[in-house]
Amino acid sequence: MLLQHVVTESEAKTRIDKIISNVNQEQSRSQVQLWINKELVKVNGEIVKANYKCQEGDLITWSIPESEPLDIEPENIPLAILYEDKDLLVVNKPKGMVVHPSAGHQRGTLVNALLYHCDDLSGINGVERPGIVHRIDKDTSGLLVVAKNDKAHSSLAEQLSNKEVERKYVAVVHGVINHDTGMVDAPIGRDPKDRQKMSVVENGKHAVTHFQVLNRFQEYTHIECQLETGRTHQIRVHMRYIGFPLVGDPKYGPRKTLDTEGQVLHAKVLGFKHPTTGEWLHFEAEPPAYFVELLTTLENMY
Repeated sequence: MLLQHVVTESEAKTRIDKIISNVNQEQSRSQVQLWINKELVKVNGEIVKANYKCQEGDLITWSIPESEPLDIEPENIPLAILYEDKDLLVVNKPKGMVVHPSAGHQRGTLVNALLYHCDDLSGINGVERPGIVHRIDKDTSGLLVVAKNDKAHSSLAEQLSNKEVERKYVAVVHGVINHDTGMVDAPIGRDPKDRQKMSVVENGKHAVTHFQVLNRFQEYTHIECQLETGRTHQIRVHMRYIGFPLVGDPKYGPRKTLDTEGQVLHAKVLGFKHPTTGEWLHFEAEPPAYFVELLTTLENMY
């Protein structure tokens, strides 16, 4: 796939690898540098190095190489399926499970389990992500809808894009939130200081999170979050941005936190229109045992 970008006045004198990674936010800066080293990036038709500083009006073109397909094996991994028909299924993903295979996680993923369970999954997202319409992080538990065919996938993806899907999460955060409800409206993109993280940045993608306080403890708050958009790490980034990072979050939380083996975040509610019947489907999954036990511990701590 060939992409292009014309350097703006504000981008002048900026390294080309930084510009491309800002434009193509799904890719890290190190990945962009690999493309440059493979001579897949040109400026005004000429090969350049990663430290080239662009000038206003430069035409950058770059090719994204085809990813090498992973050898994904079906695995007999138990799934908590709340609903299933010929078009889709809704699954309650456990904490610690990666959604789809990648270079570092080729086994034990939700996709491995789905391939064992289903003979038919949509192919819109390619061989690495069959059926996957949306994702949640490895250490986030909760509800996901999986498409069994391309028609269902397209319908569900359109609903997500149009903000028609109901998604509510519960979480525990550091600090005591004094107001009962709130909204975070702040754009999210790659952290310019750490390309392995996301952060609130001026040129990021539009992101809105609504939250409601469910319970307050002496040093923590139990909240419910409703997503209006679905950016990478959105709740984790937004709650950190307003000063209430998620408990246990190794990437965005404080060093001193509770030992929960990852962020305390659970996708509790999922609602959407069935792609074939048009019926509104609503699902709820209570948080896993560790989450409930943590709430009890916090309630009795002081």
